[in-house]
Order: sequence, then structure tokens, then C-alpha cells
Amino acid sequence: MDDLISLIRETVKIDEYGVSRTILEYRDVFCKSNSVTRSEYYQAGRNGLNPEMEFTINFAEYEGERSLLWNNQRYAIYRTYHQPGTDYMELYVRREGGTNGIE
Repeated sequence: MDDLISLIRETVKIDEYGVSRTILEYRDVFCKSNSVTRSEYYQAGRNGLNPEMEFTINFAEYEGERSLLWNNQRYAIYRTYHQPGTDYMELYVRREGGTNGIE
């Protein structure tokens, strides 16, 4: 694992005025970054997705986050895959409107 991503947990809190606020919590984890395969690119494209990267992390470190930050770019996690017989989880990500850049 030679790279670092920040998994983003989003929680909604209601303040004292009854207004809901989204709280973002960032958690750094080590990963291996890869380009998506040609097959993944075309399969996701058939479903209207635009995949960009695949990150492999330790399975125990993933807690159901739906987005991450890598190289100052925010990505949405559209698919996960636990490699059978290993301790690794693959996160497939895409950039989409409203999730680019740092909050």
C-alpha cells in the first residue's frame, strides 16, 4: 500500500434551531491506487457511470463510506468488492457533479 486516501463519512445533525447540517468526517487510510480496467470502464459506462479509479484498501478499514478524497479531488464510491480469501476491499470511484474539490 503506497498511497493515501481520506474516506469521508457524512452524518446529518439537527442543530438547536431544527436545521439539519451535514457533518463531514475524514479518515486517512493507506491504499493501492489503480486505473480501472477496460472491462470495468465499459460495464460501468453501460449503466451511465464514468469510472475513474480503483483503490484497494484493508477490508477492516472500510466502514461503508460513500465518498473519498484523493489528490485534492473528491470521488463518489459507486461499487465495492471484497476479494475472496483476502483482507482487501476494492473501491471503484467516479467523479460526479457536486463532489469535486475540497469542501
